[in-house]
Amino acid sequence: MTERLKKTMNASKTVKTKQIFPTDTNHHNTLFGGKLMALIDDVASIAATRHCARSVVTASTDSVDFLKPIRPGEVVTLEAVVTYTGTSSLEVCVQVISENVIHQTKQLAAISFLTFVALDEDNKPVVVPEVIAETEDQIWLNETGRERAEFRKSRRDKSKELLNFFEKNIEV
Repeated sequence: MTERLKKTMNASKTVKTKQIFPTDTNHHNTLFGGKLMALIDDVASIAATRHCARSVVTASTDSVDFLKPIRPGEVVTLEAVVTYTGTSSLEVCVQVISENVIHQTKQLAAISFLTFVALDEDNKPVVVPEVIAETEDQIWLNETGRERAEFRKSRRDKSKELLNFFEKNIEV
């Protein structure tokens, strides 16, 4: 049996920066949540692909916590890193930092966890490299990843129950 590859969290780090314009906002004059979610999924998928050097697919958006509003004229920086790996799945954490470049202030605006599955050429799940944490913060994220993975599995099982319920009640 071959030993599983290992890669550091830093090897997957991906940063994306975007200025927010009025067309990106809703009637509250804040960034559309859906636009932010698309940016999050994009940067997270790049981090996951970097980690495993494979095609990946989003399996779930585990959470998106909107902490502070993001306004037009601000710059958002999304920082993504693989924090935990299963056999074929990867958990990616994305921090969203909003910056008022005029006033030179920054704040954590959102945080998100997503799960991806790595695929082979036949679109079948494939083993991913184990992620290695190097700093105290990374170690904490990695160690708490198992608990998040167990919660996701429980939630997915409940979703399957709902799927069965709705499938038998769909009229065709």
